[in-house]
Amino acid sequence: MTPRSRLHVPSPPARPGQEPDFSYVQISPAGAVGRPDVMAAARDVEDLSVQMVRVLDEENRAVGPWNPHLEPAELQVGLRHMLLTRLFDDRMQKIQRQGRVSFYIKSTGEEAVAVAQCMALQPGDMLFPSYRQQGLHVVRGRNLVDLMCQCLSNTRDFCKGRQMPIMYHWGKGNIFSISGNLATQFPQAVGWAMAAAIKGEDHIAATWIGEGSSAEADFHYGMTFAAVYQAPVILNLVNNQWAISTFQGFAGGEHRTFAQRGPGYGIPGIRVDGNDFLAVYAATQWAAQRARQSGGATLIEHVTYRAAAHSTSDDPSRYRPKEEWRAWPLGDPVLRLKAHLIALGEWSEERHTQLEKELDAHVTACWKEAETYGTLSGGPALDPLTMFEDVFKEIPPNLVHQREELRQLLETRAKTAAAAQPQAKEG
Repeated sequence: MTPRSRLHVPSPPARPGQEPDFSYVQISPAGAVGRPDVMAAARDVEDLSVQMVRVLDEENRAVGPWNPHLEPAELQVGLRHMLLTRLFDDRMQKIQRQGRVSFYIKSTGEEAVAVAQCMALQPGDMLFPSYRQQGLHVVRGRNLVDLMCQCLSNTRDFCKGRQMPIMYHWGKGNIFSISGNLATQFPQAVGWAMAAAIKGEDHIAATWIGEGSSAEADFHYGMTFAAVYQAPVILNLVNNQWAISTFQGFAGGEHRTFAQRGPGYGIPGIRVDGNDFLAVYAATQWAAQRARQSGGATLIEHVTYRAAAHSTSDDPSRYRPKEEWRAWPLGDPVLRLKAHLIALGEWSEERHTQLEKELDAHVTACWKEAETYGTLSGGPALDPLTMFEDVFKEIPPNLVHQREELRQLLETRAKTAAAAQPQAKEG
């Protein structure tokens, strides 16, 4: 009998009710991976795409050639940013569950990716995030009230009610708009970086994508253009093990690391411990220096774990073990940096508790202020006439006519409501 070919269907190592199994994650010892020259040829650094760059060891010490030797004050700032991001996420999740915002996405367990990377970049560098990098806004000093108002679509919403909650942007902070269409930011970041190089600027671009989204065509478009034109861009692939309910194997992570896609295009690929603040910072620093010296792009795979649900519309208990997050072998990025600072004698449990209280009070105050600009159920509302703005440079005649019709309708309703108020009081 002639044997028939069979399809291989990837399967996650553990399902609900089973014990978590992360034996498939290949982890290098801290400090064991060499740090090559930033201008090394991609073919000469292929080992970086297979091994894992790590700095913090089991005793919470910074070891090895990738240690960025940050000052304790800088590490404390990084810890503060990560903790604030986590507390902000926790508060917004609770608020969504109370029905006060419609949707939210947390970054719990992945805070080091956004925070450490942003701290390693320059303020003028352009950032093209996905929807789990709110830490970029925190690092660059964004007022949390702005982010909360966007989630509320109220009168202070900088998106004017035209975007889903958490689809932030910030022109002043050089953070590009998040798109609900996955992977679009990859080629956009490469294009921006190419333009910066053409104009002779010294700024670079950085972009983030989930491992599931790397199966999209836009990922490959971006990689191709970045490789061919040696664009000054950092291409970050956040491998948090799950694309909604789909295990990372379905995106191609079973037989090769995602970082190995870099050398295939002639781009260095670095596989890094995404929960090690120092390792993420160091890998970003290496890639940024390479880009600024016209060495071209770098693909960084951040091996991390999505601790929370994909979004508030998701129930992860339906497709993975309930306590899987606690078994993740690379730990918690916040707790690891905290332990490192304590080991250095530059932090304590008491100071950490005090910082948590301070930041939690700050988040509470921001929410109270955000509500004053309008909520889903009351308060001031966005002016409907803004729907005609920010689309065309010059509004075409048909929309001018529609805008005037809407204006007259709103004025009529306002007059009718005003006239009805005295009668209601008299009655």
